[in-house]
Amino acid sequence: MPYTCPYCGGQFCGQHHLPENHTCPQINNAYTKRQYTTQQGSGYNYSYNFNQHQTTKNRKHNSTSQKEIKHLLIAALLVIGIGFSIGFYNNWNHVGMMTVFSVCMLASFLVHELAHKITAQKHGLWAEFRLTVWGTILTVISIFLPLKVIAPGAMMISGTATKKSILKISIAGPITNIIFATIFFTLSISLQSITTSTNALVYIFVLAIVGFINAFIAVFNLIPIGVFDGFKIFSVNKKTWAAIFIPSLILFLIGVLMLYG
Repeated sequence: MPYTCPYCGGQFCGQHHLPENHTCPQINNAYTKRQYTTQQGSGYNYSYNFNQHQTTKNRKHNSTSQKEIKHLLIAALLVIGIGFSIGFYNNWNHVGMMTVFSVCMLASFLVHELAHKITAQKHGLWAEFRLTVWGTILTVISIFLPLKVIAPGAMMISGTATKKSILKISIAGPITNIIFATIFFTLSISLQSITTSTNALVYIFVLAIVGFINAFIAVFNLIPIGVFDGFKIFSVNKKTWAAIFIPSLILFLIGVLMLYG
């Protein structure tokens, strides 16, 4: 037995050396250490301890720490700041319009991140949102610049994951943006067909922009390179990636036609 478990001291083969795979009596210590390691890390995407063997015990981590809440609140304020900034740069002299837009932007951001979190926790992984230094800095700077960056942080995920769970976790975020884009486009087109009120047209325009931004976020996250969700999905199942990427691209093109066509 070439491996010694650092938590219980037992000796195991390569397949069972992880605490989850030999029902380690000290497994709580293992999860605590992983959580600490993940919180100390940096980056925009997930931190996986990947193992292709299914774990012997699927533990659920339905946790939300005070630190996560604090990071989410700061991220929320930054996203709202971006929303109002877009309004100012486009000369939207309408406070109600900018407020609705900012709230819709915030909902899109939060639901995307929480979809990753909930899905990861359902698969027995630790998952909490964390601000990243460079992401926060870029987001703050972009509030005052024409070019906008909405990347204050990401959902940090730790634990032993199978390919199937990685696929589901990675899909969860972009799929929420696809759903949001579909809903906002549908509302915008439906309202436009039943009203010609000037005040209503303002909000119809806001709905179209929010739909377009969600479609853009979905397409951008599904790019199959680097740290994006698309790379994880593409690596595990190319057909699944295509089945999600094509609708998001179609929605993005619809948004371009609605706003610029």
